[in-house]
Amino acid sequence: MKNSVLYVFFLMAVTLSGFAQEQKMSAAEVTSFKNGVNATAKNTKTLTTDFVQFKHMDFLSKDIETSGKMSFKAPAMLLWQYTKPYQYSVVFKNNKITINDAGKKSAMDMGNSKMFNKLNKLIVGSVSGNVFDEAEFTITYFKTAEYNITKLVPKDAALKKYINQMELYFDKKNMVAQVKMIEPSNDYTTIVFKNKVVNAPVPDSVFSN
Repeated sequence: MKNSVLYVFFLMAVTLSGFAQEQKMSAAEVTSFKNGVNATAKNTKTLTTDFVQFKHMDFLSKDIETSGKMSFKAPAMLLWQYTKPYQYSVVFKNNKITINDAGKKSAMDMGNSKMFNKLNKLIVGSVSGNVFDEAEFTITYFKTAEYNITKLVPKDAALKKYINQMELYFDKKNMVAQVKMIEPSNDYTTIVFKNKVVNAPVPDSVFSN
């Protein structure tokens, strides 16, 4: 009887792990997935969403958790607004990054920096889903029962100094649900989006820091 119970638990564990296990997409699945994501990205004019961010560092016993709100407006205006446990916002707009750190403001012009332009394109693309640039990344595609997953490895050596790999988790509606950024040190940041609102009016004034 005891062995039978153990066998059942073992079988359940194997079955449940199978649901979460990543499987590589077939070529046909990749094509269908990319077409779906591109169509969704094209039709997404605005997006607002809450987010929770987890920063994992090997020397810390617990991940650092922050949360806030993100707003996007096509083609390339983006606001990251952290509200807990501190007030901090970053705006990407007109090839500039503006930062508001609890009232202390600063700005950076990305126009003359090829590397920062690539970072900006990657960050905006990770939100909109427009990320299938095979000239810039080595891309692999996976699926689970819950997500379609895109893993991007930068080809540019300068960019790889900051990001070793980017993983985007798309829900079955072809919207980005989660982003994982892995650094060269193998520390990583995971951002989970929730309460998404698509194509509601978002005034340009939102993207002022």
